[in-house]
Amino acid sequence: SDLRQILATKSVENIQFLPFLTTDANNLSWLGYGCLKGDGTLITVNAIGAALQTLYILVYLYYSPAKRPVLLQVLLLLAVVVTGYGYFTILVDTGTRLTHLGLFCSVFTITMYLSPLADLAKVVRSKSTRCLSFPLTVTTFVASSSWTLYGLQLHDPYITVPNVPGIVTSLVRFWLFQRYRPEQDKPY
Repeated sequence: SDLRQILATKSVENIQFLPFLTTDANNLSWLGYGCLKGDGTLITVNAIGAALQTLYILVYLYYSPAKRPVLLQVLLLLAVVVTGYGYFTILVDTGTRLTHLGLFCSVFTITMYLSPLADLAKVVRSKSTRCLSFPLTVTTFVASSSWTLYGLQLHDPYITVPNVPGIVTSLVRFWLFQRYRPEQDKPY
């Protein structure tokens, strides 16, 4: 719905960029983990996710009035991904590569799930959830719950543990949507 809103209004106003950037980094990291582990589910889901997030970033960049900060964030993401790839292929031996990459992916996942809470103080101060995306909250809850269950099924702590904060942060955002209903929004 955020992408639809950007295309309809030709504006990125009130749409957060950081959650989608961290989600793209997350997808790329888990894609590498899935390839290393040989897990078709991880590969398929994260290849599609990375492609969609990259599309979102390109649309956001196109409609963003301030392109420089967005470009700098994208370049920082690319630098982190390239550095991570170099680290895991050159410096880490094959025996511990999966463990190191699992930890690396876990950090990105936790960052991704915590990034929408950057506006928490703004929501409480303004008593408005206008800057939060309800569809993104629902999607985050479903995705983090699904990955947690998948990780439990595989007995893979690198999939299970970092997805729990996604459930918790989604529940916090659901509470905020309940507490500050849209009809209570004050006009700016």
